[in-house]
Amino acid sequence: MDRTQLTTSADLTREEVDFLMEEAEKMRGKNTDDLKGKVVATLFLEPSTRTRLSFETASHRLGASVITIADPKTSSVAKGEILADTIRTVEKYADIIVMRHPEVGSAEEAIKYTKKPFLNAGDGANQHPTQSLLDIYTIKRESGGIDGKTIAFIGDLKYGRTVHSLTYILCLYNPTKIIFISPNELKVPEKYIKMLEEKGIKHEETASLEEKMPEIDVIYMTRIQRERFESDDEYNKLKGSYVLTPEIVKMGKESLRILHPLPRVDEITPDVDDMPQSACFRQAENGVYMRMALLKNLSANYYK
Repeated sequence: MDRTQLTTSADLTREEVDFLMEEAEKMRGKNTDDLKGKVVATLFLEPSTRTRLSFETASHRLGASVITIADPKTSSVAKGEILADTIRTVEKYADIIVMRHPEVGSAEEAIKYTKKPFLNAGDGANQHPTQSLLDIYTIKRESGGIDGKTIAFIGDLKYGRTVHSLTYILCLYNPTKIIFISPNELKVPEKYIKMLEEKGIKHEETASLEEKMPEIDVIYMTRIQRERFESDDEYNKLKGSYVLTPEIVKMGKESLRILHPLPRVDEITPDVDDMPQSACFRQAENGVYMRMALLKNLSANYYK
């Protein structure tokens, strides 16, 4: 792996993904000096809990220092500063840049202004490549592999950047089938369906969760995202479309695993958390190790 920047999971190869999963596994429970003396800037211009904190935890565990923007209102963005000027400035202060931004395409725009290691931590409803890497890592650890699995995406598949990113990664493998379960208004964009067709991966779109439960190996649950709707009326019409309960989980295989990028609202009831099928918080923990692997290797490739 020789890349120094990551803006989209569409750029990744299977060899890179396999390498990063192996590296993440090596990072479990470790503290190292791989980034000693380096400064990581985490620019979060859109709200985040897990992504920001796991990136910062990963940085500290690698021996780096961290500078951060956790709220755009506390930065010059609130004064109207353009992205180009923000990036040009921050690269003078930091050795590695991690950015979340509300606008689609902002990550590709940002790397026009820096050659330093850069990681996209989410750009609007577009991409979230580091999430897709920790997701595929979690699927492998929890289900013993990726090839031959039936994976179901449920909920907001239209705006769900984690769904879009993970679909690209899954196309590098050989799942038995990918099932998209959503209201008609939140169906996965057509370009992802076409991509699966081009790769020869079996897929299905449906609105019914219960009837598909017996064949699913991995559920990837998502929330209906209030922030992506133009009005509360549109959101209220669709919220609560799917709610995963213990009764529904028991319709599936004993080996079923449930993932969720979090935060959840009402789409998984809390009593599912104690079931062995629930891997949501183990998934969140895996984010530290995958992001350690990314920070370490992208930095090593740049600072040779």
